[in-house]
Amino acid sequence: MMDRKKKNRKRIIILCLLILTFIFRNVSTASATMSTLDDNASITADTDSDAKDLLGIRITSGDGDTSLTGALQILIVLTLISLCPSLLIMLTSFTRILIVMHFTRSALATQTAPPNQVLVGISLFLTFFIMAPVFNQINEDAIQPYTNGEITTEQAFDAGIKPIRGFMLKNVRDEDLDAMASVAKIDSIASKDEVPTEVLIPAFILSELRISFWIGFLIYVPFIVIDMVVASTLMSMGMMMLPPTTISMPFKILLFVLADGWNLIIINLVKTFVT
Repeated sequence: MMDRKKKNRKRIIILCLLILTFIFRNVSTASATMSTLDDNASITADTDSDAKDLLGIRITSGDGDTSLTGALQILIVLTLISLCPSLLIMLTSFTRILIVMHFTRSALATQTAPPNQVLVGISLFLTFFIMAPVFNQINEDAIQPYTNGEITTEQAFDAGIKPIRGFMLKNVRDEDLDAMASVAKIDSIASKDEVPTEVLIPAFILSELRISFWIGFLIYVPFIVIDMVVASTLMSMGMMMLPPTTISMPFKILLFVLADGWNLIIINLVKTFVT
């Protein structure tokens, strides 16, 4: 029994020594770390202003200068990137061209020929062709002066929106402008230049939809005549079980190719825009 008690006491003493050693070791490590942090604090304080200058962000209170150039530029770029698809589709000639192309494919009854990717690509490059003068003016009046630091962000926005407004005002219907102005409860507008942009954009979209559907109807008319002729011929021959579209589609494609349909549609569609 005495031997067991001595062994237990030795174990307890060894365990206590280990605990004390661990505690003293942590305390010494913590003190060394605090001293290192104190030494680095002064270096961090000295380099803090330089880091802010490198980031383009500087905020002071009172009468000091406040600069958020870098952050604002990043925010503006990200906002423009997120809005680019909507701006390209709604504020340019893209909508009218794409809708007319889809009507043409539906009138031919070719279903997926040409495919959607081809139609979107044609519409996109025709849009760049039509809007080239507008884009060049935006680059000269807004983008280049802003990147050179000659104008502010507000001035760049005002200079960049003017060419787009001019394009929309030349291609919008007065009836649509009046309708949207009445919805916005704007009674007196002396000239088109005084129309707010938030009224001009939906009016332009309405005009584009109307014109594109009207052009699509005109494209449909000759192909409907071919369908009617083929359907009446099949009924007179007693071939009522044969779908008329199966017979009429080759004739429609032949008529479209002989009339140089793509050239007629694309060239006259481009001429409908006033730039």
